[in-house]
Amino acid sequence: MTDDGAGIRVAQRLAEGYEFPPEVTVMDGGTLGLDLLVHLEGVDRLLIIDAVETGGPAGTVVRMTDEEIPTAFESKLSSHQMGLKDLLAVSVLCGITPPEMVLLGVQPGSIELGTDLTPEVEAQLDTLVDKALLELDKWGVRVKPVRR
Repeated sequence: MTDDGAGIRVAQRLAEGYEFPPEVTVMDGGTLGLDLLVHLEGVDRLLIIDAVETGGPAGTVVRMTDEEIPTAFESKLSSHQMGLKDLLAVSVLCGITPPEMVLLGVQPGSIELGTDLTPEVEAQLDTLVDKALLELDKWGVRVKPVRR
């Protein structure tokens, strides 16, 4: 759904462009919803990258942490965001919410049917990758660029 695919595009760039230590998993969880619950067990830090309704101009990048994150999905863009909100709520009930969570979000310009990102969101993919790498670095995670 056009800009709703921003997160998967960033995950693909990270997975293809960098080597991560074994304790780091890069995954597209967009449509998995509650099936992701098993992946939260034992996780100390969770980095989510997604299109998020910020009320700002298309392409606006935001960073939210911990308690701010469920609120970000109050104005859901698509059915997969309802899954993320539910996932976080159930993780609290199960006592497996990661102690530290960061959401890197981008304001979509369109969530119509389609596979292409709008130019405003496409222009932010490198920024989101850089911000994701910065978050990982703050957490002490060392990644290596893939040599081609």
